[in-house]
Amino acid sequence: MHIEHVADAADPRLADYRNLTDTALRRVQEPAGGLYIAESAKVIERAIAAGHAPRSVLAQQRWVTGLEQLLADTDTPVYVVPDSVAEQVTGFAVHRGALASMHRPVQPQLDELLRDARTVLVLEDLIEHTNVGAAFRAAAGLGADVVIVTARCADPLYRRSVKVSMGTVFQVPWTRIDDWDSAALTLRECGFELAALALSDDAVPLDVYAATRPERVALVLGTEGDGLSRTVLDAADAVITIPMRGGVDSLNVASAAAVALWALAR
Repeated sequence: MHIEHVADAADPRLADYRNLTDTALRRVQEPAGGLYIAESAKVIERAIAAGHAPRSVLAQQRWVTGLEQLLADTDTPVYVVPDSVAEQVTGFAVHRGALASMHRPVQPQLDELLRDARTVLVLEDLIEHTNVGAAFRAAAGLGADVVIVTARCADPLYRRSVKVSMGTVFQVPWTRIDDWDSAALTLRECGFELAALALSDDAVPLDVYAATRPERVALVLGTEGDGLSRTVLDAADAVITIPMRGGVDSLNVASAAAVALWALAR
């Protein structure tokens, strides 16, 4: 790796890391230009292990030693900055040692991902990065083979999503779709039943559905608050619900994903 000491928060070499708390960066990807930010040496390690290439690393001096083996035999620039500069640049206190500006990998085609899959998790328009990250962690831990996110869904590679997922966004194959109708058609052509998780008078309880689950299932969950769109519900082959108690009508979307995937995996 190539170490460069930087003492000025306005230095153009730090542009990839500037204003990471700006909400505009959270909408699609962070930052622009086909890049994302990986936070902490462990997450950077997992990203590199998944085949992602770092463009640069921002680190404080005390963390440089831990990066040496990780970035050995590369010419990746490591910008070493004082704590105060790191906070001025990013907009938050950098406690996890390092940030890496990573090149985004090319998104795989949906039909390629589905070829050997049995259980797929579809996230429609989730807006909270924490929920996206938690859903990926559930997918990794409870047996989803693929995750699909819709065009307006929060970015799985946003640093908050990656952090909450414990790096499982690099473990579970995933892709983003632009059009639900064409994606639904591809899922059906590959033999998947579309199971929408929603509140409905005619919904099938989760345990009943799981007892006779089809060989291939795409479990679809909707945005926080409003739930699934009418378009998705109309396309669903089955609507399922998690029976609730105590006057509660539903769970947080990531928690619901975990419960449903656990039931389908049994």
